[in-house]
Amino acid sequence: MKDTGEVRGSTDKLSKSEKDQTWIAKIYKKRVCTTFVEDSFSNGALCQCGGARDAHSSVALGDYFSTAIVNRWDSAQHSSEYPTDAFGEVQFAGASKRHSQFLRLSWDTQPSMVYNLMRTHWHLPVPNLVVSVVGGEGRTKVKTWVREVLRQGLVKAAQRAGAWIITTGLREGVGRCVGEAVRDHATAASSDSLNKVVAVGVAPWGIVHNREQLVNPKGSFPAKYYVQNPVRDSCCLDNNYQSFLLVDDGSVGRRGGDTVFRAKLEDYISHQRTGSGTIDIPVLCMLISGDTSSLERMDLSLKNSMPWLVLAGSGGLADFVADLLENVSAAPGFQSSSEGDGEPGPSVDLKEKVAERVKKHFPAESASDKLVERALSIYQCRDLISIHYGEQESPTDFDTVLLKALVGASKQRTSVEASPYNEELKLAVAWNRVDIAKSELFNGDIQWRYEDLKDSMTDVLINDKPQFVQLFTENGLNITEYLTYGRLEQLYRSVPDSTLLYQLLQRRLVEEDFQSRSQTDITLFEISGVLDLLLGDTCQPFYYDILGISQISSRRKAVKHVSRLLCENRSYQNQRCFYPWASLFIWAVLQNRTEMATFFWEMAGESVLTALSGCKMLRELSKLESETEIKLSMKELAQTFENLAHDIFSSCYRSDESRSFDLLIRKSPVWGSTTCLQMGMGADARIFFSHDGVQSFLSQIWWGDMQRDTAVWKLLLTFFCPFLCYTNFISFRENGNRQEEEEGSSSDEDPSRDSDNHYGTTIFSFSDIKHISEVDGQLSSPRSPSIKGVPEPYRPPQRPFILSRWRQFWFAPVTAFLGNVLMYFLFLILYAFVLLLDFKKPPPSNLAVSECLLYFWVFTIVCEEIREGFFSDVMTWRQRLRVYIQDVWNKFDILAITLFLLGLICRMFEWSYEYGRELLCVDFMVFTLRLIHIFAIHKRLGPKIIIVGKMMKDVFFFLFFLGVWIMAYGVANQALLYRHDPNFDRIFRRVFYRPYLHIYGQIPVEEVDVKKVWDVECTDNQTLVDGGAEQCRNLNGNWLVVILLMIYLLVTNILLINLLIAMFSNTFTEVQANSESYWKFQRYNLIVEYHSKPSLAPPFIIFSHINLIIKRKIRKVPSVKVQHFVLQLSKKAANRLMTWETIQKEDFLTAQNKIQKSSDSERLKRMSAKMDSVVKHMTENRDLDQRLRALENEMENCSNALRWIVDTLAEGGAFKPPRPPPTFRDGVPSSSGSS
Repeated sequence: MKDTGEVRGSTDKLSKSEKDQTWIAKIYKKRVCTTFVEDSFSNGALCQCGGARDAHSSVALGDYFSTAIVNRWDSAQHSSEYPTDAFGEVQFAGASKRHSQFLRLSWDTQPSMVYNLMRTHWHLPVPNLVVSVVGGEGRTKVKTWVREVLRQGLVKAAQRAGAWIITTGLREGVGRCVGEAVRDHATAASSDSLNKVVAVGVAPWGIVHNREQLVNPKGSFPAKYYVQNPVRDSCCLDNNYQSFLLVDDGSVGRRGGDTVFRAKLEDYISHQRTGSGTIDIPVLCMLISGDTSSLERMDLSLKNSMPWLVLAGSGGLADFVADLLENVSAAPGFQSSSEGDGEPGPSVDLKEKVAERVKKHFPAESASDKLVERALSIYQCRDLISIHYGEQESPTDFDTVLLKALVGASKQRTSVEASPYNEELKLAVAWNRVDIAKSELFNGDIQWRYEDLKDSMTDVLINDKPQFVQLFTENGLNITEYLTYGRLEQLYRSVPDSTLLYQLLQRRLVEEDFQSRSQTDITLFEISGVLDLLLGDTCQPFYYDILGISQISSRRKAVKHVSRLLCENRSYQNQRCFYPWASLFIWAVLQNRTEMATFFWEMAGESVLTALSGCKMLRELSKLESETEIKLSMKELAQTFENLAHDIFSSCYRSDESRSFDLLIRKSPVWGSTTCLQMGMGADARIFFSHDGVQSFLSQIWWGDMQRDTAVWKLLLTFFCPFLCYTNFISFRENGNRQEEEEGSSSDEDPSRDSDNHYGTTIFSFSDIKHISEVDGQLSSPRSPSIKGVPEPYRPPQRPFILSRWRQFWFAPVTAFLGNVLMYFLFLILYAFVLLLDFKKPPPSNLAVSECLLYFWVFTIVCEEIREGFFSDVMTWRQRLRVYIQDVWNKFDILAITLFLLGLICRMFEWSYEYGRELLCVDFMVFTLRLIHIFAIHKRLGPKIIIVGKMMKDVFFFLFFLGVWIMAYGVANQALLYRHDPNFDRIFRRVFYRPYLHIYGQIPVEEVDVKKVWDVECTDNQTLVDGGAEQCRNLNGNWLVVILLMIYLLVTNILLINLLIAMFSNTFTEVQANSESYWKFQRYNLIVEYHSKPSLAPPFIIFSHINLIIKRKIRKVPSVKVQHFVLQLSKKAANRLMTWETIQKEDFLTAQNKIQKSSDSERLKRMSAKMDSVVKHMTENRDLDQRLRALENEMENCSNALRWIVDTLAEGGAFKPPRPPPTFRDGVPSSSGSS
């Protein structure tokens, strides 16, 4: 036995490259016969090991003393270990290009070393099941139905379970049939099948045909294995196996040398964990046919508590074992002593019955006593043996047979307290056979407890088996009791190393640099950091309240607090998760698990917001993912969730418009106090925003209390004649009418109904928001009715009509927008006036009044930008700054303000006055282009602006190609026309500027063509040229200049310009179809911006800013308008709204299921299932017909025999019958004709 250090060292070496495998020979050994023990039947020519005398070394032949005292050759005593000389890869001549791994090893090699080699170096997947096929070796004829069991049953079951199949791996008997079945399955199976059938051959080295081709002391990569004219049942290696373990005991041509090693390997594997790591790998030995030599193999495995499946009817030993267990155990009045009071040894009756069976099945065997002892030993372990009559049963359900065989054996080893079905459940989970679990375990006969399912629940979550998750939650597992914060951390720790989520978690762990923590100790703090990276611009931090850092603003203090918490007992881990389905949904989405995330979305509440959150996370992850295939799958899943959000909201909108509006602006406690609109904006959910319901809600926000069909010219006229707002010139939506309707509709309702019901009371304007107050933790609405006997919550006093109508007009977002547009035009006019007419010299001369007004105007614009960036939301200043920077037009504003400040500073000094004027002129262009954003609200201009923005990308590509041609032509043209021109400014203009003007037709032919007269004074005097004079043209090579000009004009004016037009046309075609959805999406930002803006526009906005400072900083009046598009519902009202949303989701999913079931593909699947059932019944009927026909034949033979007996007795006259013989009834066929 080798020590564990050697095994550990060998495992480290397995990570070396494939070509550097010389270390294998140092670890794995072969066996060579070192003692020649003469075989008495060979006249001294052969050793009992099977090798010839000439093949033995001189040492083996010279050991006369050992030979004289030895009567029987033994591998352990008469052979020695040497470094193996056969390992590497084998390529089968004439077969596929796939290579198989092989290794020659000693029979006493440690099985742990072999298993590690197969896993880490040969890269075989961790099995969920190992089926070791025993028997059927040599020239045994395999029956047809046994082939079908192997092909349709064993191999398919192995594929479903992710199993290894271990046979001899030789092209003979059952091994050949298994290889052919694996080949046929690999041909028929899809290439993307998750589980591949792994066939492993374990055979004695001494019987392998042409084994010399595998010998190479340095390893073979690959070894060419060629067999000339192979016999059908020969001991050649089968090319359908992935790997071969060639066990060497020093013998040649002798079978059975692999028995001990194979039993030890199976026993070792049975103590290893499956890929999920929750159960040991189940190992099942399957006996097919077999001779008496397999009896020892079976006895050895049964002593290691290895379960066996015997294929009855296959012949040989299998029929003997089936007969032994069926008939002996069924004998009346018999019970072995092993089942009694523990008396040692079997009874005499048992031995006689077993001996009778041995003589019946093996009459030619001489050592019957030894066989009887083996059979008795096997009978004592009969609980580990299952009998399967494959000829009478369908092979399609063979995986169920394997499962029951393993479960039947495992029940003998389980404790009394454990559920008898736990092992069966774990096996079904390991094999991912939810159909077996439904039919056998969750059919209503078993009452499952939470304790029985929680471990398996963790297994199916980690290994992505959503069907089992659904099955467990429907059959006794309470997800609220299951998911604690400690178990949630365990799920995040199980994330595979190759995923993006693992990298993000490790990055957060390294950034925090906690002391005394391992790299795998993922906690809620790291999870919260990852979620903040993905959702931080729209949501409050996750899990901060659990960690106790929700009130800590400093990150350094938060890290210290968490570090101190984690060093203590971590009591939060035992708390139940507040929102378990949402937490599991986040966990599944972060790993891009489609089916799992979809199921958790169906189970979670707030369907629309949850789907948008999944869309947001996936699109953020796709930006960080480097693998193209994974990135595409993330984008597809994100689009799926966006479509789900759109469809669910569509169902809600059709059901109740008012409630659907509440759904859009409800503040969610699950998703960090965000709303559907905010999350949809962060997720870039254009399809969701293009929904008519969302646009209708935004339009009502935009128009405030005014009617949506109000003409713009009426608004403009009211700007200049404000008293018109008190007339019927502009129509308003009256709140009083709505209140009366609500009172009338609710007068007959239960008086206990409180003001928490916000259905139909969506906030549409600032005036509505101002009336909302929170009393005792419950939110009231100005539109909620007053009920007798119920105290009405506090409301601000009713404003006079003059004041209320004034606020209704001036506080509407559309009014603020028009006011800002008018004032912005005035600002641009003032700016242009200053630049063109009133831009005076720098101090000490006085600045013009218009210029001072311009500076003050820009100052008010800067103040408004500061308010938008830092004081316009309830998020932290980091989140507000992140959201502000993400907007392209905010970057545009920062550029305009920066250029203006630089121009203003430079304008104040004499030496930089002109630079300042130039900067201010450029800045005027920037401010003017800002008008594009203002007019993006227009229904017709908005989509066109988006198209122009997309075309700008095409322009940049065009400029790249154009720049290459301009540089190529400009440099060549300048060098050919002028030999030496030191004037850099003139060179720059002629190299870049003049070729660019050629595109528009400005071609100086007189200068380019020397045949033309050039009316420019020039000189060839180099001194004058160095002084700045114009140099004369070079007359040589002018023909080349003309040719280059022709080529340049041809490429730029025809090729590149038409390429640009084609790019524009393609972009227009692609964007035009979606431009309206883009515009609707961007419209939200503009409406939010002007909804939160003060009513006054710059420069008068300074009064609004002063008012805000007084109210917020001095009077400490909380802001209400800052809560734009946010509705805080009480718990009762939120539950009502969530229930209604869940009902709409269920109706939608039901309708989708009906549509899916009525689709052609589903119909074909159901038809295929029915046809399979019909074929199965027909097969069973065919089997019944065959059995009935056989029974009829037996009855006919018995009838003929009885008739012959009667005739014989009658002819002999030995006795006279007391009555005449019976006659056949009518309808019963007589067999006399056939006799």
